[in-house]
Amino acid sequence: MFASPTNALRRLIRPRPASSHRTPRHEIAIAHDYLTQRGGAERVVLALHRIFPDAPIHTTLYDPEGTFPEFRDARIITSPLNRIGFLRRHHRMALPLLSLASSLLRVPARLSIVSTTGWAHGFRFDGDRLVYCHSPARWIYLSDQYLGDRAGKGPMSWVLAAMLPFLRRWDQKAAHRHEGDYLANSSVVRDRIRRVYGFEAPVLFPPHSVDVQAPVEPIDEVPWDGTARADGGTGEFFVIVSRLLPYKNVQHAVEAFRDLPEHNLLVIGAGPLYQPLRTQAPPNVRVARGLTDAQMRWAYSRARAVLAVSYEDFGITPLEAGAYGKPVIALRAGGFLDTLREGVTGAFIDEPTAPAIREAVQALDPRDYDAERIREHARAFGIERFEDQLREQLRRRGLLCG
Repeated sequence: MFASPTNALRRLIRPRPASSHRTPRHEIAIAHDYLTQRGGAERVVLALHRIFPDAPIHTTLYDPEGTFPEFRDARIITSPLNRIGFLRRHHRMALPLLSLASSLLRVPARLSIVSTTGWAHGFRFDGDRLVYCHSPARWIYLSDQYLGDRAGKGPMSWVLAAMLPFLRRWDQKAAHRHEGDYLANSSVVRDRIRRVYGFEAPVLFPPHSVDVQAPVEPIDEVPWDGTARADGGTGEFFVIVSRLLPYKNVQHAVEAFRDLPEHNLLVIGAGPLYQPLRTQAPPNVRVARGLTDAQMRWAYSRARAVLAVSYEDFGITPLEAGAYGKPVIALRAGGFLDTLREGVTGAFIDEPTAPAIREAVQALDPRDYDAERIREHARAFGIERFEDQLREQLRRRGLLCG
């Protein structure tokens, strides 16, 4: 008799106890889908780690080289899927396995703070939990946007289409176990939770954690210093910070600058489009990844302005730019509606196309903006405010004392 594929899969990814002793129960734990990249959700997990430094972080996959180095200071507890190096480096390939891996991942804590975009709310929690939702799963409810130009094409699209009914049932069951325990990270996510799950979730905006006083480090591959050539510099530049995925629209920004030889663009990010963008970029565009925080600070502090043209559930880039008093050109959609004040901290575009981006870049003059008013707006989204409001949400639910 051969074992069924499902049972074989369960044996592969079922957690194996390290000893005969029961896993110790923690007072507070943090849970997150996977720690394999550098993005806004991972920044939130770092903020939670700063607020609860003794809390272990439970996650399906952890790639120390792919995510922020600060996680090396945390206690990370992973699912058995993490033994497969390929999946750590390419977490999207783990999609067929993640629902089962998540269902088997136990979090033994009195209170779990759950950061999720679609998997961590399905972990097995021993105690109470508060679910901080960055978005209901994009691959289920916004799959065409998630896949971008690959929608309906290639193996990933076909696998997702075949699994969609199962994934939707799994996700709905996981979400409704926590009804009343949800927070949304933006107004648009609150509305999406109401639409796809049918319940309400208060909004708690994520923090930015930019320290403008910290040291900066130039990026060797960037030939511009942020100063106009007319003033003796090597050139000003715009910055776009994003995961390089189809729905992030970075490819359209690169096309816009192809017809703007008088302007420069620095793209910072990693993802499936990294190599194509780097190969096809015109001379006035540079694409970089794996930067240190000091290099990120240098990029923000030297930029003429920042572009944020993707569909974001919150979109922290305008706030990180705002910490340096930099204006932003953002897509009038998603979380940017919460973080950009039109005419005060930047300007909106109505569609993420190359012509719209090109027109906005040509029209923007940083001298039209008050840098101190931009900084003041960004300070309202600091980590101290986030911690105060998070603790208040926990106290209201009777989950935290003091």
